[in-house]
Amino acid sequence: MTEHLRILDTTLRDGSYMIDFKFTARDTAVIGKQLEAAGFELIEIGHGVGLGASQRGYGNAAETDEAYLSAAADALKRAMWGMFCIPGIATLQEIDMAAEYGMNFIRVGTEVADVPSSKNFIEQAKKHGMFVCANYMKSYVVTPQEFVRNALLSKQYGADVVYIVDSAGGMLTRDVESYFLAARDVGLQVGFHGHDNLGLGVANAVRAAELGAAIVDTSLQGMGRGAGNTPTELFIVVMERLGVAMGFDPLRVMDIGEKCIKPLMRRDGLNSLDIVAGYAQFHSSYMGVIKEFSSKLGVDPRKLIIALCERDKINAPRSMIEELAQALTAEPEEVFSARFHLDRYCGDEQNPSPTRS
Repeated sequence: MTEHLRILDTTLRDGSYMIDFKFTARDTAVIGKQLEAAGFELIEIGHGVGLGASQRGYGNAAETDEAYLSAAADALKRAMWGMFCIPGIATLQEIDMAAEYGMNFIRVGTEVADVPSSKNFIEQAKKHGMFVCANYMKSYVVTPQEFVRNALLSKQYGADVVYIVDSAGGMLTRDVESYFLAARDVGLQVGFHGHDNLGLGVANAVRAAELGAAIVDTSLQGMGRGAGNTPTELFIVVMERLGVAMGFDPLRVMDIGEKCIKPLMRRDGLNSLDIVAGYAQFHSSYMGVIKEFSSKLGVDPRKLIIALCERDKINAPRSMIEELAQALTAEPEEVFSARFHLDRYCGDEQNPSPTRS
C-alpha cells in the first residue's frame, strides 16, 4: 500500500475554516516546519477556499496569499508545499505569483461536472513545473463511470493526480471503493480527500490506501471544514495497526496536534447539522442560507437540508431553499418522517433546533 502512497496534510489550509481563516504567516511557518521535521512530504497552506479567496469575498484571511507563500518558502526546505485553487475565484496570474515564490504543487478544485473550467489552470501550473492535482468537489454526485470520463479529461490537460472528494462526508466505504476501482481500471493516479460527518473519514481513507491511492489527505486533530477531515493521527496509527509502516513517529505527530492544533479547536461533541449534512450529502458552504431561511420561517434546518438534497446535491439557489422551507412549514410532521424514514431520528419538536457556530 505504501509503495506510492503519500499523506498530504491539509491542516494549514482546510483547517483554517474552523478558525475563520485566521492562521497567521507565523503559524504557517512554525506548524509547517514541525510537519516537515516529522516527515510529511506534502503540506497544504493558505486560505481555506484557496488562492484569491480573501480579495473576492470568501472570508478575510489573517494574511495575504503573498504572506502565506513567503512564510512557507522561508520555512520549508524539504517538503513540497502548495495551495488550493478554484477557477473563477483564483486567476492565472495568481498561479504565476505562487510560482515566483517556489510553490511546488497546486490542487485545482472544480465541481465534478465542471472539469473543462480547470484546463487553463492545470496547463498554467504545469508550465511552471508544479505537481498538479485535479480536485473533484462533490465527486459523489456523478456515477463512477462519469467520474472516470471527467478524470481522463484532467489527465489530458496534464493533471498528475485526480482526487475523489467526499465534500459532505457522506460517502460509505463501498462508495469509495466503487470510484477507486473505476479509476484504477483506466490507469489513473487517484487521491482521496474525505470529511468526517458520518465518522467514516479514517475507514474511507484506509480503504483508499488499500486500493492504491497515490495520496490521502488528512489534518491534525481532524481540523477542517464542517465536521472536519480524516485525522492525521488516527490514520497513521490505524495503518500501523494494519502492519503498514508509514514512516512517521506517531507520538511525534500526536504531540504536534496536541500542542499546536488542539488549543484552537472549538468542536464540542457531535453536531447534528454536520451529521445530517453527511447523511444527505449536503455541502456545508451553503449552511448560511439554510440557517437564514430556517430561522426566518421557523423550520428545522436539518429537515431543510434533507429536502434540498433530495432535489439538488450540487447547487443551493436561494429561491429553491425558500420554496422548500415554505413547503416544510405546511407539511405535517408525520408526512416528513414517513418520506425520509426519520421518525426516530429527527426527535422531539419540543426541543429547539440546534445551531452551529
